[in-house]
Amino acid sequence: MLNYIIKRLFLIIPTLFGILAVNFLIIQAAPGGPVEKAIAQIKGTDVSVTERFTSSGGEQLSSNQSQKNLNTQESKYRGSQGIDPDLIKELEKQYGFDKPPLERFFEMLKNYLIFDFGESFYKDKSVISLILEKLPVSISLGLWTTLFVYLISIPLGIKKAVRDGSKFDIYSSSLIIVGYAIPGFLFAIFLIVIFAGGSYLDIFPLRGLVSDNWEELSFIDKILDYFWHLALPVLAMVIGGFASLTMLTKNSFLDEINKQYVLTARAKGVSEQKVLYGHVFRNAMLIVISGFPAAFINILFTSSLLIEVIFSLDGLGLLGFEAALGRDYPVVFGSLYIFTLIGLLLRLISDLTYVLIDPRIDFESRGN
Repeated sequence: MLNYIIKRLFLIIPTLFGILAVNFLIIQAAPGGPVEKAIAQIKGTDVSVTERFTSSGGEQLSSNQSQKNLNTQESKYRGSQGIDPDLIKELEKQYGFDKPPLERFFEMLKNYLIFDFGESFYKDKSVISLILEKLPVSISLGLWTTLFVYLISIPLGIKKAVRDGSKFDIYSSSLIIVGYAIPGFLFAIFLIVIFAGGSYLDIFPLRGLVSDNWEELSFIDKILDYFWHLALPVLAMVIGGFASLTMLTKNSFLDEINKQYVLTARAKGVSEQKVLYGHVFRNAMLIVISGFPAAFINILFTSSLLIEVIFSLDGLGLLGFEAALGRDYPVVFGSLYIFTLIGLLLRLISDLTYVLIDPRIDFESRGN
């Protein structure tokens, strides 16, 4: 097993290299960038993403005419006509674009080996400090959502498998279909309208992870305040996320319950509880556990984006979204590197959990 762990840890290196290389090439080929953004700000033509869709037809026509004029002149950056070339060179040096792409890529890799991700182009903070600043919000959402989703889905899926075809199975499936069909952010809006002062009750807060006077509260009050703020966002994410895992658990247990070894154990007089949790559980849970890393990463960094926006929670999802829109490349690549590393390590942990559940699995012999 030790050899397998070492082998998997070494495989993380080429995986990270490949992901960073592909994304670096995509960004090099994609239009726009921090230099063009700075040029647009200097000329007063920089607009937000929403303004691009809400601009009038005349503005769009003017923009198209400007683009035609740009195509008649040779320029490295769109919109740079009329800008002092020395200023453009200063901007390139400021954002690190005065070096060839290959040199920048390998310099980035060298810095990433020591977890030096540089500083944000626009926030005057290091990438590490930005990630650490936003991490508590995303960890809180991801951890508690994943915990509650698994605590609800696994027992519910087992009960549905044991009582397959009963009224309980039918009624619960109806609720699961509703939870699966409606996006989590709609549940979030519904909860705000009902419980956060939208139209009816004003029970839960709408902004932030903790109250402004959190430092002045007692230890118990701090814990209560923390969960008070998390109640609605976590509930919205749990409602939108437990459906698929419940059905996965049910189908996995149904497959195992109908196998020959289960029928043989029952024929020998083994109790239902021992059959279910002594034999079926171990085999059926393997596929459920295999999805944990992907589920956790998905909840932590993607599913929480709209929830963070709706509940004014400044987390990693919102940070990555804003960095991608603003072409804040140090934050984009730093976040991608850390998220990928966490995902690969969680995948390794899930493999080790397989062995804890079923010691018969030997990944080391399979890899040979």
